Amino acid sequence: MKKLESKRFFDFPGYEPPKKPLKFKSLVGGCAWEKPIRSSVATSASSSLGIDMPEEYKFIEIHQHGRMFYLVNMPAEVVTKISYASVRGKDLERGAVQRVLNTRRITSIKDFALNGGNFPNSIVMNWVKDNLVVDIDEFVISFEIEENSAQLIDGQHRVAGLREAIAEDGKLAKYDLPVAIYVGLSTKECADIFLAINTEQKPVHRSLVFDLYEVADEQIVDPAAARARDIAVELNDLDSPFDSMIKFPGERPRKGGVALSTVVTAIKPLIELNGIFDQVGLSTLENQSRAISNFFKALQIFYGETWFDKQNAFMYAAGFSGAIDFLGKRMVPYCVQNKSFSTEIMQRAIELSESALIFQKDLSGKSGTEAQRYVFLRLDESFIGGESADEYEF
Repeated sequence: MKKLESKRFFDFPGYEPPKKPLKFKSLVGGCAWEKPIRSSVATSASSSLGIDMPEEYKFIEIHQHGRMFYLVNMPAEVVTKISYASVRGKDLERGAVQRVLNTRRITSIKDFALNGGNFPNSIVMNWVKDNLVVDIDEFVISFEIEENSAQLIDGQHRVAGLREAIAEDGKLAKYDLPVAIYVGLSTKECADIFLAINTEQKPVHRSLVFDLYEVADEQIVDPAAARARDIAVELNDLDSPFDSMIKFPGERPRKGGVALSTVVTAIKPLIELNGIFDQVGLSTLENQSRAISNFFKALQIFYGETWFDKQNAFMYAAGFSGAIDFLGKRMVPYCVQNKSFSTEIMQRAIELSESALIFQKDLSGKSGTEAQRYVFLRLDESFIGGESADEYEF
């Protein structure tokens, strides 16, 4: 345990020692001793004289299910210097519960930070060195900045990403971060907290994420996903083959219809940079929406009055996704060749007899991926607009 020197603070002009010494307790060592708190005069004087002072932060003491931690507001620069990831299966020390860092996630978080992203969730640490001191009367923790002072239980990628962001933009060094500090946890306790954070808390449904893109800041939003959501809104409108059949967050549960998350996930590859729509020059929301809507209108013609029937496979996730896959791989090249994305041109490329219509019963017993592939192959069998190898010149 490292005991801080108190005598150094008494010699500065204007410093008045407190009338009653306040008790400090070493959180790691478990022992206690008395030491007067530094005054603001002493702190400023020591800084001007170039004396290294311990970091000091106010804390809130939190108790949950028999465990206690300290909630602290700490600069990103300090967090990145004192914390580290202890990887399970690689590091043999107590408390090693982390996974190997993912460089792509680190880069993504770095870019997020540089673009003004927020980090409201706490970085969760397990303090392992004996350099942490707490003032139980003033609710202040203090420590010397030393590497590997605290293991990261949650937030290792955020810390790594912020470390890289600070290297590019020094202003981020002062970025405030909420930090939860546990002290001296066992491996079992670290594992309990890690699992509670990463498994018990369910992720937000993707439909809600995509729907919030309408109101979120541009720096947060995935542009391709946001455009796909806008297309979904167009498809859900009147005179569309999916009029009121796309399920947005907040709607009452119902059988049939396609979830917004399915629509966005299926459409996004078509419209993102270097996607098939980008390659053929379909860049505006209107043109992209009309191309997709006209394709489903062509299919709707073959179904007639049964199109909105609950047995129509295209009114479900696998049918919609399989059809969009077919649109991108087969129909778009055909339309480009014919210089038209009209419903008539697309209908001309498909030959669907009444017996060849695809219904939900045809997908029974198949997994989601298998059902989507099945729909694609059935449409591919009905596609008469493609060129065969016999028509090419060699």
